[in-house]
Amino acid sequence: MIRVAIFDDNVAFTSSMELLLKDSDDYVLCGAFNNATQVLIKIARANPDLVIMDIKMPDVSGIEAVIAIRKEYPHLPILMQTVFEDDDKVFAAICAGASGYILKGTTPQKVLEAIAEVYAGGAPMSPSIARKVLQFFKTQQTAPAEYFDLSNREKEILKYLVDGYSYKMIADVCHISFNTVNAHLRKIYEKLHVNSSQEAISKALRQKIV
Repeated sequence: MIRVAIFDDNVAFTSSMELLLKDSDDYVLCGAFNNATQVLIKIARANPDLVIMDIKMPDVSGIEAVIAIRKEYPHLPILMQTVFEDDDKVFAAICAGASGYILKGTTPQKVLEAIAEVYAGGAPMSPSIARKVLQFFKTQQTAPAEYFDLSNREKEILKYLVDGYSYKMIADVCHISFNTVNAHLRKIYEKLHVNSSQEAISKALRQKIV
């Protein structure tokens, strides 16, 4: 039996996934969590063979959770399942270490196939996601390197952001105030031409800024 843990704040979705797994002889739901706070404690408690992770959750995003999990459990398969298919979220999730990425609305049979594929070491993706990834790599082959003119402090803060640190944690480790962190991040977003931490993480990893 493959032990599956789910992180998703949508109760209806979690319930439907629980029923789907219960109807299968190959899987057992070992944990269902409506947020990703203290994700490593929850993973240790549930002891899953595979994780299904939503992206947008309160307090800690699925992408931040994947980064944290990857540090402690580098080989644990993580299947992202979400309503989002915009480029930045897709690439941020993949760069963070997600094993596969499928959309909510995928048929139950395809979901089970994706779980099996991820567990076997594959990287399943919904067709629309796969097209975006292929297009991204085609673009990367021809796109010139960008210059973002980040200061050393801005690079340091961006590196902590990529590593999954919260704003408060960054403030503590850099010995600066929370407001100063916010000010630095606003400047970083402006220089990277992004609007959120997820977009900044995605761009930092894609462009190898940190």
